Formats: sequence, C-alpha cells, structure tokens
Amino acid sequence: MSLTRIAAIQGESVRSPLAGERVLTRGVVTGGTRKGFFIQDPDGDPRDDSSHGLFVFRPRHGTTIGSVVEVEGIVHDFVLDETDRPTTQLVLKEMRVVTEDGPGIEPTWLNADLLSGSDLARTLNSFEGMLVGIQPGATFIAPSNPFGDYVVLPKGLEAPRTVHQGVRIRPDSPHLWYPSFRVLDYKSAPQVNVGAELLTAVVGPLNFRSSAFQVAARKTFRAQPFRVVRETTRLATGGTAITVLTLNGFNLDAKVEDPTKVNDPGRDIDDDYGDRRFDMLGRAMVEQAGGPDIVALQEIQDNDGAEMTDVVDASRNYKLLIDAAKAAGGPTYSWADVPPGRDEDGGQPGGNIRNGFLFNPSRVELLPDTLTRIAPNDPSFDGSRKPLRAHFRLRETGAELAVINVHLASKRNQHGAFAPERPGFDPRLELRMRQADLVRGVLIELNAKGTDYYVTGDFNDYEFSPTLERLLGDESINLVDRIPANQRYDYNHRGVSQVLMHGIVSKRQAAEREIGYEILHGNELIGTQPGQLGEKPTDHAYVIARLETQ
Repeated sequence: MSLTRIAAIQGESVRSPLAGERVLTRGVVTGGTRKGFFIQDPDGDPRDDSSHGLFVFRPRHGTTIGSVVEVEGIVHDFVLDETDRPTTQLVLKEMRVVTEDGPGIEPTWLNADLLSGSDLARTLNSFEGMLVGIQPGATFIAPSNPFGDYVVLPKGLEAPRTVHQGVRIRPDSPHLWYPSFRVLDYKSAPQVNVGAELLTAVVGPLNFRSSAFQVAARKTFRAQPFRVVRETTRLATGGTAITVLTLNGFNLDAKVEDPTKVNDPGRDIDDDYGDRRFDMLGRAMVEQAGGPDIVALQEIQDNDGAEMTDVVDASRNYKLLIDAAKAAGGPTYSWADVPPGRDEDGGQPGGNIRNGFLFNPSRVELLPDTLTRIAPNDPSFDGSRKPLRAHFRLRETGAELAVINVHLASKRNQHGAFAPERPGFDPRLELRMRQADLVRGVLIELNAKGTDYYVTGDFNDYEFSPTLERLLGDESINLVDRIPANQRYDYNHRGVSQVLMHGIVSKRQAAEREIGYEILHGNELIGTQPGQLGEKPTDHAYVIARLETQ
C-alpha cells in the first residue's frame, strides 16, 4: 500500500480510516526517536497539503538514516490525551531493508514564510512525519532543559520581543507555537540560554508529542552563546518601607526520598540539598533581593518530600533555607506556615505542598492570630493550595501590612494549541476565577477597614486573564502593569515568556504611598545542561515589591 495514502490522513488531524488494518509499505528512513523511526515517501510532493511521512513504532529498531525499508504492521491512532489530536502510526511487525543507499530527501524549512500563514495547524499537520529543518540565524527563545528540548524563533518571523531577546505572550493569541526540536544525545546537546543564536541547521522528521509539534533532530547543533546575568534589585530594604520577595521553591525539600515510599520512583526522587538548591535560594534572597523583610514562598514540601507518609511538617526545609540566607550574609529569618492535611492540597503526591513565609523579626513582627488560610473548606480549594494570609507590623513605624500568598489552580489538562476541539481551552479557568473571588472577598474587607495589603504568589494566570480581572475588581491594581511590557515575564513556557506571579495592592495604597515593583530576571532565561538536574534554584524569576508605609 502507498505510504502517502497511509500518512496523508494526518493532514486532516482526524482518525485514520485504516486504523486496525495490517498494511505493507515502504519508504526512506529520515530519523527517529527513542520509541521508533520515521519513513517518508520519496516521490511525495511536500507542496500538496498532505503528509508523506509516517512514524513506525519499534524501540531499538536499528535502522539507518537514508536506507529504504519495507515495513509491515498495524495502523494505529496514538492519542496521549483524549483532548489531543490523533497521530497515525505503524506498529511494526516485520521489516526488510531494501537498500542502504536510498534516494535523498530535501527538508522543508520551517522559516518565516512557511509559518506566517493564517492556518498554522493545518500547515504543520500536513508536514507531520516528514523531513523538515530549521535554518541558521534563528534565536533561542527558551532555555535548554534536562530533556534536550529547544525552542527557537526563525529569522524574519515577527513576534513581540522581550528585553532579553525572548518572545512575549500575546493577549490576542496566547497559545502561539514556535519551532521546537529535541536532541537525543544529551552529551552532545549544548546548554543554551534565551538569546543564543543557532549557527548550524537542525534537520529531522516533524514529530507530534506532548500536545505540540517538535523536530526530532538527527544530530546536534552549534550555537552562539548568549550570557545571562541574574538581576539584582534596586529596591532597598530598610526605613519606613516593607520589602516582600516572591519565591517559588519548585517542590523544595531536604530529603532524598526512599524509592519504596514514593508514588513514582522515576520522577519523585531528588536531592535538593545535595544539588545546592537551598544554597542558591539563600544567595538569591540576599545577593539578588537584598535581604527583604518578608519572603512569600510557594511550593514548599514537607520534611520527607514525596514520600507517602503521614509527615506534613516542613520545619527542616525552612531551617535549611534560613541557614542558607544567613550564610550568604542575610538576616536570621523566622518562618511561618499552616501545614495542609495529608494529600489535601494537590501537587506532587506525598509532598504536601504549601505556601509559607519567612520574615525578618528585627524588622517586622507577625501579629498574633493573623496567620490563617483563606477559605480552606470551600470546594473551590479542594485538592488545591490554600492562600496563606498573615498580618505583619513594621517595628519602626507600627504600620500594618496584610500579605496574602496564593498559589491558584494550575493549568493542568489545558487543551493544546493543536487540539482538534477547542484548542487552548483551559478547563480550570473557572476554578481559578472562583478562587480569585474568595481572595477578593478578603480584600474588600481589608479595604473597608483601611488596612494596607499585598497579594502575591503564583496565580497560574496572566495579567490580562479573567482570573486577574476578577481578583482586582474595583478595589485593587496589579503592579505588573506598572513595568514596561517587554519586562513583564517571570516564566517561560515552550518559548513564550509570560507573567504568572503578580503583585496586588489597593488603589488607595497606590495613590497615597510610594511603591516599587521589579521582576528579577535570570532563572527563566538560563538553560540547564541536558541530562542533568539541579543547576537552577527554581524555574521562575523572582518578584520583589517595596511598599512604603507612610
């Protein structure tokens, strides 16, 4: 049977009418992944809006790029998630090498001309499984990660840029796709930062995985390095102002988990202490953030990390973080949290993730009976991190500041940009909006009493989202809106720089008080060496505010 006939259905992003049938076909091997290899019809015209390539599922296949193979197997529609588009594959039963020296196939270049069309999904569907390439001159817009993934902006492709050479999210199109590729050989895969330049072409079959298209690179590449310097604050701590740093701990814990006590040994074992993440975060608090009065922490796990035990206390993690800040020349912080019930707040199984505070007791005091979780029994926070509220008093002036530390529901299960139905749909948006309503209810009460407040943390949503609109209401403003648009980002998701952390104050505070706000860029721009972990303290930038009290 013609390879093109089997593969062309991918251009429509629907299930193959041949699914379940046993077929015999042949093609040129163009590349592979750890799970199989790709073949392509050498006579297919890449301009005819239909795919001529097919993925053959067979780990440890032993094929050679450029050879012609005859394959027999069962046509299968692979769907990783029910909201994803199906991918037509051939589950290999028999294979014969026809020749080691097949006809050459020229890649289709993923350049500005090809990617600027109005129907990008259909364009990429039509090239799925086929040989494509990315030309030199592209800019890396995501940092390299431990899995050998890279994202670039091709030369000439228009996009809203960041001050650090990345690409900003677009409110009108928040789910734009930019060319991505994966290098399998971690040892030869370079570590790159956002802003690096691609010096050699990347060629490979266009694969569909993890809800997006990605080039399965046939070999590694060279890049022009781009140096990223972790930024330091210009907002001084001291005097009559209170400084608050927002820091995502990225599932921080001090325990190397026992493999027999975790949910998934392949994912749930780490060594944050041995990887020096505590030291790096301590230095960040002092050297980058200037030893702020208050640190609002998210993603702090319990003392035994992801182990499935009754432990929910996180005191050892806080102590190590406090010791690290002191060793870096910072103040001796105190800590405060309200631990969750076992496995009640979501996050990594067994981790008992929570929000917490560090505070400098020589500068601020935690007012008695003010440390509470907001609406802990409301169904909107079932299986989700509860906002942590605390009232602090500045010792110098006696001024009070209510700080609310949030970590709203994640975007888990969001439809991908290429989903056949409702691309980009976020099924948890309504949940985040209900959570925002509950937080806003507290702000209305504080505003009526004339109490200054600051809401920060990981909102898991953008500054232009309905979530933030609901939280702000008529009472508050988002300090993110005060900084230049090309600096509004603290997180990088598949090459798109975006804001997930925010700083909310009342309109009265903004009118009456001097307020400073900064995003300290660096972590979200610096790449990790593929195949390695523990090189970055967190995947977010840090956010700091200086709130004058008089």
